[in-house]
Amino acid sequence: MYSFIRLKTRLANSLSLPSSSHAYGIGLIAVIVGAAIGVSYYQLYFIPELNAKPIIPEKILKPGDTTTIIIVPGAENSAQEQNFTPKTTKAQLGVNNLVVWKNTGETAHTVTPDKPFKDQYSGDFGSPGVIKPGASYQFVFTQEVVVPYHCEPHPWMKGQITIEHGALTS
Repeated sequence: MYSFIRLKTRLANSLSLPSSSHAYGIGLIAVIVGAAIGVSYYQLYFIPELNAKPIIPEKILKPGDTTTIIIVPGAENSAQEQNFTPKTTKAQLGVNNLVVWKNTGETAHTVTPDKPFKDQYSGDFGSPGVIKPGASYQFVFTQEVVVPYHCEPHPWMKGQITIEHGALTS
């Protein structure tokens, strides 16, 4: 009988002992800490570098002069040769690289690049939708480029803007 009680006590004590070690708890804590470090790295270093805009001198972002291109009345007529006036334009970084297209006609137009162009600071070039009569579209070029463009609804309307290195950017 004494041995039966002793066996029962030993079984009761062994059942109350934990069947696993603390290694599972430590492993779980290590996984949580690792995930927190990974998320922190992603938010603090990866995302800001991915979304950061380049540092552009103030004289390029806010040039002293503006280049204006007029969309003339009647430009939607394919027989009219002058539609973007002037058709080809040169601008200099830091001098007149803020370009404004003004629609002086009675029909809506667009400014659409022939090939997609993305400026390093200002983003995608091209009017967001139509430029209504009396309205304008402006874009700040921050790098040297030659961009041929056209009007989407009126493809015979063509122009070209050339952005060159300006004397003030040296």
